[in-house]
Amino acid sequence: MQPADVQQVVSLQVLAFPPPFSEDLHWDPEHLHHHVETFAEGQFVAVCDGSIVGSCSNTIISEDRWLAHLNWAQTVGGPFIRFHDLGGTTLYGLDITVHPAYRRQGVGGAFYQARYELVRKRNLVRYGTGCRLPDYKTFVEAHGDISVSDYACLVVDGKAVDRTLTPLLRYGLTYKGIVENYMEDQESGNAGALLEWLR
Repeated sequence: MQPADVQQVVSLQVLAFPPPFSEDLHWDPEHLHHHVETFAEGQFVAVCDGSIVGSCSNTIISEDRWLAHLNWAQTVGGPFIRFHDLGGTTLYGLDITVHPAYRRQGVGGAFYQARYELVRKRNLVRYGTGCRLPDYKTFVEAHGDISVSDYACLVVDGKAVDRTLTPLLRYGLTYKGIVENYMEDQESGNAGALLEWLR
């Protein structure tokens, strides 16, 4: 990602994460400019025919911060990634955004391969993230009340499909549990699924 890409990436977020996803969780231009200035090699874009069709932001956090399994803001230091730590052990995925028209075409998989390659290049211990569970609310409406943790286990066991968690498991990530109140996200019950890939 280059500074000139920022406005396209901001616009892409609006397309990729419509309501009920909170607009307050979209990147502002100053956030992305700060990411590029702070950790340029960890910010990626996917380009097709001259247009940005995907973006991917990352930071590095300490081992202690990873093991604490806190919410998103407490883990990375908010949208300005104030806890970025070049001496840390964990490449932490902040987000991944793919234009709706370009989904299921390998963009997400390419971003994850780039993330894993960066872990290897920097000799880090792992890639880790907390992922959304955007089909949780719909599942509850169709099947009755179930905890986010039990829902995630159904997805991990292949008994339910979640449009975010399911493909990430196929990318080789390991499910580590649920972080309650991970971020304001009604579709996911405000929770995040903790995932890691070990080098």
